[in-house]
Amino acid sequence: MTTDVAAGREALREKILAKPEVVLDDPDLMKALIAANDRALGNNIVDLRGIAMQRMEARMARLEDTHRSVIAAAYENLSGTNQIHRAIVALMDPMEFTPFLKALGGEVADILRVDRIRLVLETDTPDPDPALAPLEGVLMAVPRGFVDDHVTEGRDVPVRKVTLRQVGSANEEIYGPKSDFIRSEALLKLDFGSGRHPGLLVLGSEDPHMFRPNQGTELLTFFGNVFERTMRHWLG
Repeated sequence: MTTDVAAGREALREKILAKPEVVLDDPDLMKALIAANDRALGNNIVDLRGIAMQRMEARMARLEDTHRSVIAAAYENLSGTNQIHRAIVALMDPMEFTPFLKALGGEVADILRVDRIRLVLETDTPDPDPALAPLEGVLMAVPRGFVDDHVTEGRDVPVRKVTLRQVGSANEEIYGPKSDFIRSEALLKLDFGSGRHPGLLVLGSEDPHMFRPNQGTELLTFFGNVFERTMRHWLG
């Protein structure tokens, strides 16, 4: 029996000496060897090499997590960029104002994956215009001061170009009878140029995580800039 054990050990030793890279490339085997070495050293001896390897493993794990996070963020950003570009192209196709607004509430909303889009325009005479009746689901006229008041929710705070937030009770005046389903929104303040009242592009979603205050706003800022310049053309 003793002879067989000794022969087995010698055979294993020869295999390891012949191909040591097999051991080095196996993380589980290396951990087992390090653990055996630690036990052999005893509790009173610090194995600096073992500690260094443990720290290296932890660092490699963190680097792998960071690598995966960077790739996921880059993919998400590229996907969002393509989405915004497609929405802008869809807005550029209509040659008249009415089809432009219909595309906004239809194709553009589908591309951006939002449930409601409303274009809010401040006016000195916000009474309903019969000519705009077919566009009531998209276009909305409001009194002066409405835009800033809605964005800030009546608070004395600066009005940002893009505001993202989750909502518990959406504004029924904006969203209509389906306001109860809206759980987050993006508010894009629009500047139509000197001498014109501001506007607001409202994107509403039933997903409470679609728009959150901690999200980046670069792509929506770009979309808002393109949209307000397109509106200046129609308003002019």
